[in-house]
Amino acid sequence: MRLPSVRLAVLAAAAMLVAPYARAQQKPWPIRAVVIATFEVGKDTGDVPGEMQFWVEREHLDEVVDFPGGANLPPGQHALRTNKEHTMLGMLSGTTLVNATASMMALGLDPRFDLSHSYILINGIAGVDPKWGSIGSAAWARYVVGDVVREIDPREMPKDWPYGWFPTGATRPNPPSTDAPTWHRSNLYPMNVKLAEWAYAQTKDLNLGDDEKVKAFREQYVGFPNAQKPPFVGLGESFASDYYWHGAIMNQFAEDWTRMWTDGKGVFAMTEMEDSGFMGAIERLGPLHRVDAKRVMVLRTGSNFDMPRPGHEPVESLTAPYIGGKLALESAWLCGSTVLHKLMADWPKYYAQVPGE
Repeated sequence: MRLPSVRLAVLAAAAMLVAPYARAQQKPWPIRAVVIATFEVGKDTGDVPGEMQFWVEREHLDEVVDFPGGANLPPGQHALRTNKEHTMLGMLSGTTLVNATASMMALGLDPRFDLSHSYILINGIAGVDPKWGSIGSAAWARYVVGDVVREIDPREMPKDWPYGWFPTGATRPNPPSTDAPTWHRSNLYPMNVKLAEWAYAQTKDLNLGDDEKVKAFREQYVGFPNAQKPPFVGLGESFASDYYWHGAIMNQFAEDWTRMWTDGKGVFAMTEMEDSGFMGAIERLGPLHRVDAKRVMVLRTGSNFDMPRPGHEPVESLTAPYIGGKLALESAWLCGSTVLHKLMADWPKYYAQVPGE
């Protein structure tokens, strides 16, 4: 009988946190679309863009909204952004899993916003598997996969192992199933596949543009035909890890891990450092009726490959500047905004029913 009191305590604490702001607001804003970015390079407008800037400038998110529970970025908590109609809300979460989880919980519990029918777009750049796609390409995720693992230093692992990472509850990499009761269920977050497929259908024919330097760079990925293609839109899974990893061995682990946890239904496309944190928070906010997990989308775009060009070392590749950062940011906004504009243009329909259902 403690669960209702715990829920009330959580909501009460959230209400106290933003009470000064809630009192000035007569009722919660019925937000239609939430855009979540993880980082910004400098300001939200007018300088070198990070993940938030194009959204602020191009979607006219001109109104600044204090966010006491936001990411603690200099010179303090990063404010939210909204348009004048208060229908679209932008949040910068901060990078890594802990910031993603905390920021999503803070936003979801904020009483100033009604997010119960909001479409939530997790939108950012990532490392792309050259077997899946190219720099600038965009992947709509059907699954978000986490990396809670057992680990042995590769120098000490059995000689017949491909790498030193394997599931909690298992005794070696790549066991035949994920049925052991001790395994971490937080390694798998199925998305609304019908919504992901609908979003893909709206964006699959978009021209994502290209860049001559990026084109010359990707041509060096001999033996990886998808890596050599111009940027495109596809369906592919998001692998979240607090390890900023790189290289062919870790790439193989991510491919195998994604295949294992999705029971062969998913294919690894993008690696990033936040998405399982976002989805873990959303999993808890759903039963509180704060958000609708069926309305959540994950869109990641490749800013760099997650392994080096043939003949080059991983350290060189890992520490190099992102050659495709700007291209990936453009793809993220173009694909994401195309979908959100479609949803908001026919709001009575999509308020009542999620696409594909």
